[in-house]
Amino acid sequence: MWETRSVQINVRLPRDMAAQAEEAQRTDPEFLSRVIMYGLTRRSIYRHLKGQASEEMVREEAPPAVPS
Repeated sequence: MWETRSVQINVRLPRDMAAQAEEAQRTDPEFLSRVIMYGLTRRSIYRHLKGQASEEMVREEAPPAVPS
């Protein structure tokens, strides 16, 4: 699949969410990895689409090229 490596992530969560995250880590260690991968994938897709939309907007707003 992909080449992977470990990273250490520290987050500040409300106490109830932190407890749920700790429980999920204890009962299903792969769960949080899948959730984070899902979130980062969505973010990457969003940034890509946003970049394409920005480029398209710039092209639409640019004055037409004048032939020389």
